[in-house]
Amino acid sequence: MKTGFYIIINIKTCEGVETFGTIEIGRDRAFARQLFAMLKGRPVNSDEGVIYLDLMEAKDGLPMNLEVLYCTLAELGENVQIVTKEMFKYVTLKDMRI
Repeated sequence: MKTGFYIIINIKTCEGVETFGTIEIGRDRAFARQLFAMLKGRPVNSDEGVIYLDLMEAKDGLPMNLEVLYCTLAELGENVQIVTKEMFKYVTLKDMRI
């Protein structure tokens, strides 16, 4: 059973929700949860957001939504930087982990 994690970037429009980005973040559940917890934004129950991020898990190709976070455009920029930096560290330093 293959499991993978990814973040979907969505925006609300007049016609509904449009997905405009997906970021693969690997197969490590602990890392995916830790990374998503670092991101800027507000919980989904605050309905003021237009841009939101979904933390998704795919098990054998079946997607499951784990968490949702609303963010501003500025926070989205910071979040992309955070994801890029943390993914770089995770991938380049994985050989050094015990």
